[in-house]
Amino acid sequence: MKRLIILAFAFALVGCENVGFGEFSTFSESPGSNKDTSNVSFYPDDELIVSAKVQFREGNYGKSYTMFKKALDVVPDDPQAWLGFAASADMLRRFDKADYAYRKMQPVIGNRIEFLNNYGYSHLLRGNLRTARSYFLKAYEIDPENEQAKKALEALDSPE
Repeated sequence: MKRLIILAFAFALVGCENVGFGEFSTFSESPGSNKDTSNVSFYPDDELIVSAKVQFREGNYGKSYTMFKKALDVVPDDPQAWLGFAASADMLRRFDKADYAYRKMQPVIGNRIEFLNNYGYSHLLRGNLRTARSYFLKAYEIDPENEQAKKALEALDSPE
């Protein structure tokens, strides 16, 4: 369980950095999206999650959405899979599915920085700036030194 929480935390940090505040292209596939992940030493159930993360980082959100959904069929209570599923749904602007995933996650990891940042970013994508800011502030209050929490607030405060 401890390893699962650490992996979920690591995913959220990477996801927020690569998705929330970076460039992406939903129609291009780089060589990394077809990378063989079979040599990764995780539990067999994590194979889908590892592949889904690769697709997510590459901007292939439809593929990552499908893979995270399959991972949830294998392990329905996996917070890492729920977090990835929600983030993928956000990027596809399937906020109904993202909200469902955030509701499922909140009782398990709702007070963790990765949840607060991702849910804040979800609201930012929807244009709910006040709600986004409140979630980013909650994450920042938990750990003011957290780079992702800082970046989230800076991105919200920076004029474009």
